[in-house]
Amino acid sequence: MGAQWKQKHRVAAADQRGRLFGKLAKEVMMAARGGADPALNAALRLAIDTAKKHSLPRDTLERAIKKGAGLLDGPLNLELVTYEGFAPHQVPVIVECLTDNKNRTASSMRVLFRKGQQGASGSVSWDFDRRGVIEAQPPAQGEDPEEAAIEAGADDVRPADDGAQAFLTAPDQLDAVGRALSERGWNIESSALAWLAKNPVTLEAGAREEVEAWLENMDADDDVQNIYVALA
Repeated sequence: MGAQWKQKHRVAAADQRGRLFGKLAKEVMMAARGGADPALNAALRLAIDTAKKHSLPRDTLERAIKKGAGLLDGPLNLELVTYEGFAPHQVPVIVECLTDNKNRTASSMRVLFRKGQQGASGSVSWDFDRRGVIEAQPPAQGEDPEEAAIEAGADDVRPADDGAQAFLTAPDQLDAVGRALSERGWNIESSALAWLAKNPVTLEAGAREEVEAWLENMDADDDVQNIYVALA
């Protein structure tokens, strides 16, 4: 559905797992800037849930919370920077980076976009919707996802990977819908704000492989946090 791009077998190798842990820790740090108590900070609660789903070590998680909340090593020096443009074959992409050095990240993006085309702010985001996305497994076989979506207050629901369902929400309803689904017995696998493409592009196999190789190269950069691609 043109949502967040996820590298296949992303956590299979140790170095890939290390990069994933780094991205999860950054996400927790950024969320913790709003307070170290997840009961009072919905963004942190969601980041912690995601980190735990991917087995982020407990000591790493606790350190990330303290660092983000300013309780360790001084204030957090991370900024969210968003880049827009096109992957090969003119596929629109939005790349979110968390960085402590915007000049370094800008230089890296110029290099990484060479086989595509880097655009100005707003060049492709008009063709995406900002939504909350909750991926969850049903509590039992035969559970009606549409009924669950209505009861939980989601705007829509679509099939996701491995039998899961993706519930779409308004950005400010992400936490409330996730809680409602959990209360109904749904197993939440991920919950985050995302950019969803309005007009995903369909490519032939060879072209798609080229785009996916480009995305893998982009994802390997330490500053890249999320990639959203308009690929069907």
